[in-house]
Amino acid sequence: MTIKLVFLGRLEDVAGAGERQVTGAKCIDEIFAGLEPELAEALRAPRVKLAVNGILLQDRDAPVLKDGDEIAFLPPVSGG
Repeated sequence: MTIKLVFLGRLEDVAGAGERQVTGAKCIDEIFAGLEPELAEALRAPRVKLAVNGILLQDRDAPVLKDGDEIAFLPPVSGG
């Protein structure tokens, strides 16, 4: 099973790329466990939002992932 991760904004800098593929993960926690600790910590931040296949999630623990899914990580937006 392959999942595409998309990192937006400052999360792209932490990840070192805008996208990444992961294999074998069936849930969000398994994805985080396979990432570098600094990146996993940044993605777990309370204000980081998740979108699976373009749908913004309200509950991070809810999605059951399928082969080919895309998860986008959206950092908090600031303006000025």
